[in-house]
Amino acid sequence: QVQLVESGGGSVPAGGSLRLSCAASGFTYARYFMGWFRQAPGKERERVAVLTNGVSSTYYSDSVKGRFTISRDNAKNTLYLQMNNLKPEDTAMYYCGAGTVFWRMNSGQADYWGQGTQVNVSS
Repeated sequence: QVQLVESGGGSVPAGGSLRLSCAASGFTYARYFMGWFRQAPGKERERVAVLTNGVSSTYYSDSVKGRFTISRDNAKNTLYLQMNNLKPEDTAMYYCGAGTVFWRMNSGQADYWGQGTQVNVSS
């Protein structure tokens, strides 16, 4: 049974930091592309960052480049998102996703999804 369990969300003032984690189980984690996605109220879900398997390459949305860092620990089957200098527009439900097709992941489509963790950034 595939499970992706996010944690680490919360409420912070603008300029603050949070570190999200995603614990994965039930599939061969190291073989999958992993990513973070977010959905704000009234908006479509968007890709935040994607991390490839193997020799890890990272892809970020322009809105988070230089502020967010995605990383993975294959020994712990865990994905991370370090978020610094948070802005009110970063407020959203953040989801962890796993997939085997990179272009789908990069366009916001994953094979497996977590339940999400809420991030609120106040101005």
